[in-house]
Amino acid sequence: MKKEKINFEGSLGDQLSAEIHFPADDIPHNYVIFAHCFTCNKNLNAVRNIILGMTKKGFAVLSFDFTGLGQSEGDFSDTNFSSNIEDLIKASEYLEKNYKAASMLVGHSLGGAAVLMAASKIDSILAVSTIGAPSQPDHVLHLIEDGKEKIKKNGEAEVNIGGRPFKIKKQFLDDLQSKDNLKKIEDLRKSVLILHSPQDQTVEISNAAAIYEKAHHPKSFISLDGADHLLSSKEDSLYAGEVIATWANRYIEKPKQKKISTESQTVAFIGNKEQKYTTQIVAEGHHLVADEPEKVGGNNFGTSPYGLLTSALAACTAITLRMYANRKKWNVDEILVHVDQDQRYDKDSEDCESENSKITFFDRSIEIKGDLDEKQRKRLIEIANKCPVHKTLESKIKIETEEHKAVDSR
Repeated sequence: MKKEKINFEGSLGDQLSAEIHFPADDIPHNYVIFAHCFTCNKNLNAVRNIILGMTKKGFAVLSFDFTGLGQSEGDFSDTNFSSNIEDLIKASEYLEKNYKAASMLVGHSLGGAAVLMAASKIDSILAVSTIGAPSQPDHVLHLIEDGKEKIKKNGEAEVNIGGRPFKIKKQFLDDLQSKDNLKKIEDLRKSVLILHSPQDQTVEISNAAAIYEKAHHPKSFISLDGADHLLSSKEDSLYAGEVIATWANRYIEKPKQKKISTESQTVAFIGNKEQKYTTQIVAEGHHLVADEPEKVGGNNFGTSPYGLLTSALAACTAITLRMYANRKKWNVDEILVHVDQDQRYDKDSEDCESENSKITFFDRSIEIKGDLDEKQRKRLIEIANKCPVHKTLESKIKIETEEHKAVDSR
Protein backbone atom coordinates (compact mmCIF):
# COMPACT_ATOMS: atom_id res chain seq x y z
CA MET A 1 0.00 0.00 0.00
CA LYS A 2 1.16 3.51 -0.72
CA LYS A 3 0.88 5.65 2.38
CA GLU A 4 1.56 9.16 3.60
CA LYS A 5 2.51 9.87 7.18
CA ILE A 6 0.71 12.89 8.57
CA ASN A 7 -0.04 14.61 11.86
CA PHE A 8 -3.11 16.53 12.93
CA GLU A 9 -4.21 18.25 16.11
CA GLY A 10 -6.36 16.08 18.36
CA SER A 11 -9.23 17.05 20.62
CA LEU A 12 -6.93 17.84 23.57
CA GLY A 13 -4.52 19.93 21.49
CA ASP A 14 -1.87 17.24 21.04
CA GLN A 15 -0.39 16.19 17.71
CA LEU A 16 -1.78 12.81 16.64
CA SER A 17 0.25 10.43 14.48
CA ALA A 18 -1.61 9.17 11.42
CA GLU A 19 -1.20 7.49 8.06
CA ILE A 20 -3.28 7.68 4.91
CA HIS A 21 -3.14 4.51 2.82
CA PHE A 22 -3.91 4.93 -0.88
CA PRO A 23 -4.90 2.48 -3.63
CA ALA A 24 -2.28 1.56 -6.20
CA ASP A 25 -3.38 4.12 -8.80
CA ASP A 26 -3.22 6.88 -6.14
CA ILE A 27 -6.76 8.02 -7.04
CA PRO A 28 -9.19 6.93 -4.30
CA HIS A 29 -12.89 7.12 -5.01
CA ASN A 30 -13.70 7.62 -1.29
CA TYR A 31 -11.92 8.29 2.00
CA VAL A 32 -12.40 6.18 5.14
CA ILE A 33 -11.37 6.79 8.77
CA PHE A 34 -10.39 3.73 10.80
CA ALA A 35 -10.61 3.66 14.61
CA HIS A 36 -8.57 0.98 16.38
CA CYS A 37 -9.39 -0.98 19.51
CA PHE A 38 -8.93 0.14 23.13
CA THR A 39 -5.22 0.76 23.97
CA CYS A 40 -4.22 -0.56 20.50
CA ASN A 41 -2.49 1.48 17.78
CA LYS A 42 -2.55 1.89 14.02
CA ASN A 43 0.38 -0.54 13.53
CA LEU A 44 -1.55 -3.62 14.61
CA ASN A 45 -1.29 -6.28 11.89
CA ALA A 46 -5.05 -6.72 11.76
CA VAL A 47 -5.46 -2.98 11.13
CA ARG A 48 -3.00 -3.11 8.24
CA ASN A 49 -4.74 -6.11 6.70
CA ILE A 50 -8.21 -4.57 6.98
CA ILE A 51 -6.88 -1.42 5.33
CA LEU A 52 -5.22 -3.45 2.57
CA GLY A 53 -8.54 -5.15 1.87
CA MET A 54 -10.12 -1.71 1.40
CA THR A 55 -7.38 -0.04 -0.64
CA LYS A 56 -7.55 -2.96 -3.06
CA LYS A 57 -11.10 -1.79 -3.78
CA GLY A 58 -10.06 1.81 -4.42
CA PHE A 59 -10.57 3.37 -0.96
CA ALA A 60 -8.07 5.62 0.81
CA VAL A 61 -7.99 4.91 4.54
CA LEU A 62 -6.79 7.20 7.31
CA SER A 63 -5.72 5.39 10.49
CA PHE A 64 -4.33 7.15 13.53
CA ASP A 65 -3.25 6.67 17.12
CA PHE A 66 -5.67 8.15 19.63
CA THR A 67 -4.26 10.72 22.07
CA GLY A 68 -1.56 9.21 24.29
CA LEU A 69 -1.26 5.96 22.31
CA GLY A 70 1.29 4.72 19.78
CA GLN A 71 3.23 7.62 18.30
CA SER A 72 0.66 10.28 19.18
CA GLU A 73 1.38 12.97 21.73
CA GLY A 74 -0.55 13.47 24.95
CA ASP A 75 -1.24 11.61 28.16
CA PHE A 76 -3.53 8.59 27.84
CA SER A 77 -4.77 9.10 31.40
CA ASP A 78 -6.28 12.44 30.35
CA THR A 79 -8.36 10.82 27.62
CA ASN A 80 -11.74 9.13 27.69
CA PHE A 81 -14.38 7.79 25.34
CA SER A 82 -15.62 11.32 24.61
CA SER A 83 -12.14 12.50 23.63
CA ASN A 84 -11.83 9.49 21.29
CA ILE A 85 -15.01 10.58 19.54
CA GLU A 86 -13.67 14.12 19.28
CA ASP A 87 -10.37 12.78 17.88
CA LEU A 88 -12.40 11.08 15.12
CA ILE A 89 -14.12 14.37 14.35
CA LYS A 90 -10.73 16.10 14.22
CA ALA A 91 -9.50 13.44 11.78
CA SER A 92 -12.52 14.06 9.56
CA GLU A 93 -11.89 17.81 9.63
CA TYR A 94 -8.27 17.24 8.60
CA LEU A 95 -9.31 15.04 5.67
CA GLU A 96 -11.94 17.49 4.49
CA LYS A 97 -9.50 20.39 4.60
CA ASN A 98 -6.49 18.67 3.03
CA TYR A 99 -7.90 15.85 0.85
CA LYS A 100 -11.61 15.05 0.66
CA ALA A 101 -14.34 14.61 3.26
CA ALA A 102 -14.59 11.05 4.58
CA SER A 103 -17.69 9.11 3.54
CA MET A 104 -17.21 6.13 5.85
CA LEU A 105 -16.08 5.24 9.36
CA VAL A 106 -14.76 1.81 10.37
CA GLY A 107 -14.06 0.88 13.99
CA HIS A 108 -12.67 -2.17 15.74
CA SER A 109 -13.78 -3.07 19.29
CA LEU A 110 -14.14 0.15 21.35
CA GLY A 111 -13.23 1.98 18.15
CA GLY A 112 -16.42 0.48 16.72
CA ALA A 113 -18.47 1.95 19.56
CA ALA A 114 -16.73 5.30 18.97
CA VAL A 115 -17.50 5.44 15.23
CA LEU A 116 -21.18 4.72 15.92
CA MET A 117 -21.23 7.77 18.19
CA ALA A 118 -19.13 9.97 15.90
CA ALA A 119 -21.05 9.18 12.70
CA SER A 120 -24.00 11.37 13.58
CA LYS A 121 -21.65 14.32 14.19
CA ILE A 122 -19.94 14.16 10.78
CA ASP A 123 -22.26 15.20 7.97
CA SER A 124 -20.21 13.64 5.17
CA ILE A 125 -20.41 10.12 6.61
CA LEU A 126 -22.75 7.85 4.65
CA ALA A 127 -21.78 4.44 6.03
CA VAL A 128 -20.42 2.95 9.27
CA SER A 129 -18.90 -0.46 9.91
CA THR A 130 -18.02 -2.05 13.24
CA ILE A 131 -15.82 -5.06 13.97
CA GLY A 132 -16.24 -6.83 17.31
CA ALA A 133 -17.75 -3.70 18.83
CA PRO A 134 -19.43 -3.52 22.26
CA SER A 135 -22.99 -2.22 22.23
CA GLN A 136 -22.14 0.06 25.18
CA PRO A 137 -18.70 1.64 25.77
CA ASP A 138 -18.63 0.70 29.47
CA HIS A 139 -18.20 -2.93 28.34
CA VAL A 140 -14.42 -2.33 28.46
CA LEU A 141 -14.57 -1.82 32.23
CA HIS A 142 -14.16 -5.56 32.71
CA LEU A 143 -10.59 -5.13 31.43
CA ILE A 144 -9.76 -3.03 34.49
CA GLU A 145 -11.98 -4.85 37.00
CA ASP A 146 -9.10 -5.36 39.46
CA GLY A 147 -8.33 -1.66 39.61
CA LYS A 148 -11.80 -0.09 39.61
CA GLU A 149 -12.12 0.25 43.38
CA LYS A 150 -8.66 1.75 43.68
CA ILE A 151 -9.46 4.23 40.90
CA LYS A 152 -12.69 5.27 42.63
CA LYS A 153 -10.94 5.63 45.97
CA ASN A 154 -7.77 7.42 44.86
CA GLY A 155 -9.01 9.15 41.73
CA GLU A 156 -6.58 7.18 39.56
CA ALA A 157 -4.61 3.93 39.43
CA GLU A 158 -2.20 2.05 37.21
CA VAL A 159 -3.83 -1.03 35.67
CA ASN A 160 -2.56 -3.80 33.44
CA ILE A 161 -4.28 -4.09 30.05
CA GLY A 162 -3.00 -6.65 27.56
CA GLY A 163 0.27 -6.99 29.44
CA ARG A 164 1.00 -3.23 29.46
CA PRO A 165 0.57 -0.69 32.29
CA PHE A 166 -1.85 2.22 31.79
CA LYS A 167 -2.84 4.98 34.19
CA ILE A 168 -6.62 5.28 34.37
CA LYS A 169 -8.39 8.20 36.06
CA LYS A 170 -11.86 8.27 37.60
CA GLN A 171 -13.08 10.65 34.89
CA PHE A 172 -12.48 7.83 32.39
CA LEU A 173 -14.86 5.53 34.27
CA ASP A 174 -17.44 8.26 34.74
CA ASP A 175 -17.36 9.17 31.07
CA LEU A 176 -17.84 5.57 29.92
CA GLN A 177 -20.77 5.04 32.24
CA SER A 178 -22.46 8.25 31.13
CA LYS A 179 -22.71 7.21 27.48
CA ASP A 180 -25.77 5.45 26.08
CA ASN A 181 -24.60 4.13 22.73
CA LEU A 182 -27.78 2.22 22.02
CA LYS A 183 -29.83 5.41 22.22
CA LYS A 184 -27.45 7.10 19.77
CA ILE A 185 -27.61 4.09 17.43
CA GLU A 186 -31.39 4.27 17.53
CA ASP A 187 -31.20 7.88 16.32
CA LEU A 188 -28.51 7.21 13.70
CA ARG A 189 -29.59 7.50 10.07
CA LYS A 190 -26.57 6.01 8.31
CA SER A 191 -26.00 2.66 6.61
CA VAL A 192 -24.53 0.23 9.15
CA LEU A 193 -22.51 -2.98 8.74
CA ILE A 194 -21.78 -5.10 11.82
CA LEU A 195 -19.03 -7.75 11.73
CA HIS A 196 -18.62 -10.02 14.74
CA SER A 197 -17.25 -13.44 15.57
CA PRO A 198 -19.50 -15.92 17.39
CA GLN A 199 -16.33 -17.10 19.14
CA ASP A 200 -15.31 -13.63 20.38
CA GLN A 201 -14.35 -14.12 24.05
CA THR A 202 -13.65 -10.44 24.70
CA VAL A 203 -16.85 -8.86 23.36
CA GLU A 204 -19.65 -11.41 23.23
CA ILE A 205 -21.70 -11.66 20.04
CA SER A 206 -24.81 -10.57 21.98
CA ASN A 207 -23.38 -7.06 21.58
CA ALA A 208 -23.70 -7.35 17.81
CA ALA A 209 -27.32 -8.43 18.21
CA ALA A 210 -28.06 -5.40 20.40
CA ILE A 211 -26.48 -3.00 17.88
CA TYR A 212 -28.35 -4.63 15.00
CA GLU A 213 -31.67 -4.44 16.82
CA LYS A 214 -31.33 -0.70 17.47
CA ALA A 215 -29.88 0.30 14.08
CA HIS A 216 -32.18 1.45 11.30
CA HIS A 217 -32.19 -0.03 7.82
CA PRO A 218 -30.17 -0.31 5.71
CA LYS A 219 -28.23 -2.49 8.14
CA SER A 220 -26.28 -5.71 7.62
CA PHE A 221 -24.54 -8.35 9.74
CA ILE A 222 -21.58 -10.52 8.73
CA SER A 223 -20.38 -13.40 10.90
CA LEU A 224 -16.60 -13.66 11.28
CA ASP A 225 -16.92 -17.33 12.18
CA GLY A 226 -13.78 -18.77 13.80
CA ALA A 227 -12.06 -15.40 14.30
CA ASP A 228 -10.78 -14.13 17.65
CA HIS A 229 -11.44 -10.63 18.94
CA LEU A 230 -8.22 -9.10 17.57
CA LEU A 231 -8.57 -10.85 14.18
CA SER A 232 -5.09 -12.31 14.70
CA SER A 233 -5.42 -14.55 11.64
CA LYS A 234 -4.36 -12.78 8.46
CA GLU A 235 -7.16 -14.49 6.56
CA ASP A 236 -9.79 -13.11 8.96
CA SER A 237 -8.59 -9.50 8.86
CA LEU A 238 -8.14 -9.46 5.08
CA TYR A 239 -11.62 -10.94 4.68
CA ALA A 240 -13.08 -8.26 6.95
CA GLY A 241 -11.51 -5.46 4.92
CA GLU A 242 -12.64 -6.87 1.60
CA VAL A 243 -16.19 -7.49 2.84
CA ILE A 244 -16.49 -3.96 4.24
CA ALA A 245 -15.24 -2.46 0.96
CA THR A 246 -17.62 -4.55 -1.14
CA TRP A 247 -20.60 -3.77 1.11
CA ALA A 248 -19.81 -0.04 1.13
CA ASN A 249 -20.01 0.22 -2.65
CA ARG A 250 -23.78 0.00 -2.33
CA TYR A 251 -24.10 2.93 0.06
CA ILE A 252 -21.44 5.44 -0.94
CA GLU A 253 -21.21 7.69 -3.94
CA LYS A 254 -18.47 6.76 -6.38
CA PRO A 255 -17.39 9.37 -8.93
CA LYS A 256 -17.11 8.43 -12.55
CA GLN A 257 -13.93 6.53 -13.32
CA LYS A 258 -11.05 8.93 -13.46
CA LYS A 259 -8.19 8.57 -15.86
CA ILE A 260 -5.14 7.43 -13.94
CA SER A 261 -1.96 9.48 -14.08
CA THR A 262 -0.28 7.26 -16.65
CA GLU A 263 -0.99 6.37 -20.25
CA SER A 264 0.19 2.83 -19.60
CA GLN A 265 -2.10 -0.19 -19.46
CA THR A 266 -0.78 -1.15 -16.05
CA VAL A 267 0.67 0.55 -12.98
CA ALA A 268 2.21 -1.32 -10.05
CA PHE A 269 3.05 0.13 -6.65
CA ILE A 270 5.10 -1.28 -3.79
CA GLY A 271 5.43 0.52 -0.45
CA ASN A 272 8.22 0.78 2.10
CA LYS A 273 10.04 -2.16 3.66
CA GLU A 274 7.31 -2.62 6.29
CA GLN A 275 4.98 -3.76 3.50
CA LYS A 276 7.53 -6.39 2.41
CA TYR A 277 6.78 -7.37 -1.21
CA THR A 278 3.04 -6.72 -1.32
CA THR A 279 2.39 -4.89 -4.59
CA GLN A 280 -0.83 -3.25 -5.67
CA ILE A 281 -1.63 -3.22 -9.37
CA VAL A 282 -4.18 -1.41 -11.49
CA ALA A 283 -4.40 -3.12 -14.89
CA GLU A 284 -6.80 -1.50 -17.34
CA GLY A 285 -8.82 -0.16 -14.41
CA HIS A 286 -8.93 -3.43 -12.45
CA HIS A 287 -7.27 -3.76 -9.04
CA LEU A 288 -4.96 -6.72 -8.40
CA VAL A 289 -2.40 -7.66 -5.76
CA ALA A 290 0.92 -9.40 -6.34
CA ASP A 291 3.22 -10.72 -3.63
CA GLU A 292 5.74 -13.40 -2.78
CA PRO A 293 5.27 -16.48 -0.56
CA GLU A 294 6.03 -16.17 3.15
CA LYS A 295 8.96 -18.59 2.79
CA VAL A 296 10.85 -15.98 0.78
CA GLY A 297 9.88 -13.06 3.01
CA GLY A 298 6.58 -12.00 1.47
CA ASN A 299 3.09 -11.68 2.94
CA ASN A 300 1.49 -14.07 0.44
CA PHE A 301 -1.37 -11.59 -0.06
CA GLY A 302 -1.45 -12.29 -3.79
CA THR A 303 0.07 -14.37 -6.53
CA SER A 304 3.73 -13.96 -7.49
CA PRO A 305 4.80 -12.06 -10.62
CA TYR A 306 5.44 -15.40 -12.33
CA GLY A 307 1.98 -16.47 -11.21
CA LEU A 308 0.61 -13.43 -13.02
CA LEU A 309 2.64 -14.36 -16.09
CA THR A 310 1.34 -17.94 -16.19
CA SER A 311 -2.14 -16.56 -15.51
CA ALA A 312 -1.85 -14.37 -18.61
CA LEU A 313 -0.98 -17.36 -20.77
CA ALA A 314 -3.69 -19.55 -19.25
CA ALA A 315 -6.38 -16.86 -19.52
CA CYS A 316 -5.47 -15.90 -23.09
CA THR A 317 -5.51 -19.56 -24.12
CA ALA A 318 -8.93 -20.13 -22.56
CA ILE A 319 -10.38 -16.97 -24.16
CA THR A 320 -8.95 -17.84 -27.57
CA LEU A 321 -10.43 -21.34 -27.45
CA ARG A 322 -13.80 -20.02 -26.31
CA MET A 323 -13.89 -17.49 -29.14
CA TYR A 324 -13.01 -20.14 -31.71
CA ALA A 325 -15.52 -22.68 -30.37
CA ASN A 326 -18.29 -20.04 -30.32
CA ARG A 327 -17.53 -19.01 -33.89
CA LYS A 328 -17.63 -22.64 -35.02
CA LYS A 329 -20.75 -23.24 -32.89
CA TRP A 330 -19.11 -26.28 -31.33
CA ASN A 331 -20.56 -27.78 -28.14
CA VAL A 332 -17.85 -26.80 -25.63
CA ASP A 333 -19.09 -26.71 -22.03
CA GLU A 334 -15.90 -25.91 -20.11
CA ILE A 335 -12.26 -25.13 -20.81
CA LEU A 336 -9.56 -25.51 -18.16
CA VAL A 337 -6.01 -24.45 -18.94
CA HIS A 338 -3.27 -25.57 -16.52
CA VAL A 339 0.09 -23.79 -16.81
CA ASP A 340 3.41 -24.28 -14.99
CA GLN A 341 6.58 -22.29 -15.52
CA ASP A 342 10.10 -23.66 -14.98
CA GLN A 343 13.73 -23.07 -15.88
CA ARG A 344 15.40 -26.15 -17.34
CA TYR A 345 17.67 -27.41 -20.08
CA ASP A 346 16.29 -27.74 -23.56
CA LYS A 347 16.76 -31.40 -24.54
CA ASP A 348 17.19 -30.32 -28.17
CA SER A 349 19.98 -27.91 -27.35
CA GLU A 350 23.54 -28.80 -28.32
CA ASP A 351 24.88 -27.13 -25.16
CA CYS A 352 23.36 -28.85 -22.14
CA GLU A 353 26.32 -28.41 -19.81
CA SER A 354 26.30 -24.65 -19.26
CA GLU A 355 24.01 -23.11 -16.67
CA ASN A 356 23.29 -20.37 -19.21
CA SER A 357 21.75 -22.91 -21.55
CA LYS A 358 18.67 -23.22 -19.34
CA ILE A 359 15.59 -21.66 -20.86
CA THR A 360 12.09 -20.84 -19.63
CA PHE A 361 9.49 -23.55 -20.23
CA PHE A 362 5.74 -23.07 -19.96
CA ASP A 363 4.05 -26.45 -19.58
CA ARG A 364 0.44 -26.10 -20.66
CA SER A 365 -2.22 -28.77 -20.26
CA ILE A 366 -5.73 -28.17 -21.61
CA GLU A 367 -8.99 -29.81 -20.53
CA ILE A 368 -11.90 -29.42 -22.93
CA LYS A 369 -15.29 -30.62 -21.74
CA GLY A 370 -18.04 -31.00 -24.30
CA ASP A 371 -19.53 -33.15 -27.04
CA LEU A 372 -16.63 -33.03 -29.52
CA ASP A 373 -15.05 -35.53 -31.89
CA GLU A 374 -11.30 -36.16 -32.03
CA LYS A 375 -10.83 -33.92 -35.08
CA GLN A 376 -12.44 -30.98 -33.26
CA ARG A 377 -10.38 -31.57 -30.13
CA LYS A 378 -7.16 -31.73 -32.15
CA ARG A 379 -8.06 -28.48 -33.88
CA LEU A 380 -8.65 -26.70 -30.58
CA ILE A 381 -5.21 -27.78 -29.34
CA GLU A 382 -3.74 -26.31 -32.52
CA ILE A 383 -5.66 -23.08 -31.97
CA ALA A 384 -4.23 -22.82 -28.44
CA ASN A 385 -0.82 -22.16 -29.99
CA LYS A 386 -2.27 -19.15 -31.79
CA CYS A 387 -3.34 -17.25 -28.68
CA PRO A 388 -1.79 -13.73 -28.64
CA VAL A 389 0.05 -14.12 -25.33
CA HIS A 390 1.53 -17.44 -26.54
CA LYS A 391 2.80 -15.68 -29.68
CA THR A 392 4.19 -12.80 -27.64
CA LEU A 393 6.11 -15.12 -25.31
CA GLU A 394 7.68 -16.94 -28.27
CA SER A 395 8.53 -13.77 -30.18
CA LYS A 396 11.54 -11.53 -29.82
CA ILE A 397 10.86 -9.20 -26.88
CA LYS A 398 12.57 -5.97 -25.98
CA ILE A 399 11.86 -3.97 -22.82
CA GLU A 400 12.74 -0.28 -22.82
CA THR A 401 12.99 1.41 -19.42
CA GLU A 402 13.01 5.08 -18.48
CA GLU A 403 12.27 7.12 -15.36
CA HIS A 404 8.61 8.08 -15.17
CA LYS A 405 7.88 11.71 -14.32
CA ALA A 406 4.89 11.36 -11.99
CA VAL A 407 2.27 14.07 -11.68
CA ASP A 408 0.35 14.46 -8.41
CA SER A 409 -3.26 14.21 -9.52
CA ARG A 410 -5.00 14.14 -6.14
